[in-house]
Amino acid sequence: MSYNSGSFARLKSLFADTLVSHKHSAYQTLAAPVAGLLGGLNVIAQSRYEIERLAYIKSKICFQGCKVLDVGCNTGFFLFESLQAGAIQAVGYEGSAAHAAFVEEAAKLLLLEKHLLVHSQYFEFKTLPSHFDISLLLNVLHHLGDDYGDSTLSIEQVRVSILKQLNRMSSVTDRLIFQLGFNWRGDPARSLFPLGTKVEMIDYIREGTSGHWNIEAIGVAEQRDGQLIYRDLDGRNIQRNDSLGEFLNRPIFIMRSSVIGNNSK
Repeated sequence: MSYNSGSFARLKSLFADTLVSHKHSAYQTLAAPVAGLLGGLNVIAQSRYEIERLAYIKSKICFQGCKVLDVGCNTGFFLFESLQAGAIQAVGYEGSAAHAAFVEEAAKLLLLEKHLLVHSQYFEFKTLPSHFDISLLLNVLHHLGDDYGDSTLSIEQVRVSILKQLNRMSSVTDRLIFQLGFNWRGDPARSLFPLGTKVEMIDYIREGTSGHWNIEAIGVAEQRDGQLIYRDLDGRNIQRNDSLGEFLNRPIFIMRSSVIGNNSK
């Protein structure tokens, strides 16, 4: 496939903008087709183990023929990879204008404009979009009152609001792939859970979403033989492993709505 040199130059410039424009800059691995467009560049992006997380997600959910939403899509890894996995439409919301512009330009170059739409704005949990088969809400809600929402909320109010926003999603998506940080606003001094354990987080999500979501699976990162892999929750990996760092202790919740019809793929 050949590309217009002007369009490629714009993509290169937009990618450079994503590296410096936002506190979540250089935060995400590039999707394979997008990395292919930038193959001649020195691509600098920190991995948040997107490939490993996607492998676990795909072991539980089939994207074929699905309409997918990604809240906080960054540079679009999960949007592009969901289309690669057979999704028919991928819609992203991204509060960073530079990141959203980069995703939009990459979609144009890959001739995916009809299948991929990105909104350059923070997702409004009060005004929800139309129905999706699969939604990704990965590591967003602990930024409530910081990146988005009411900055005057207390940590106790945030704990309540996180569950309200999570439960509102059950009316618009069959399946939800969800992760939450342990620390409010990413600040270790503001832990959402007194002891900072996986058990506390899992109990908080399980109890707080009862009647809205059924948790189908919980994936946990493990390091084995030098390889990072997400495995189903068990009696051993439920224990927090601080040697992996805070991010890799965040479980992946695979959830099915108990509010709308269970007709997802």
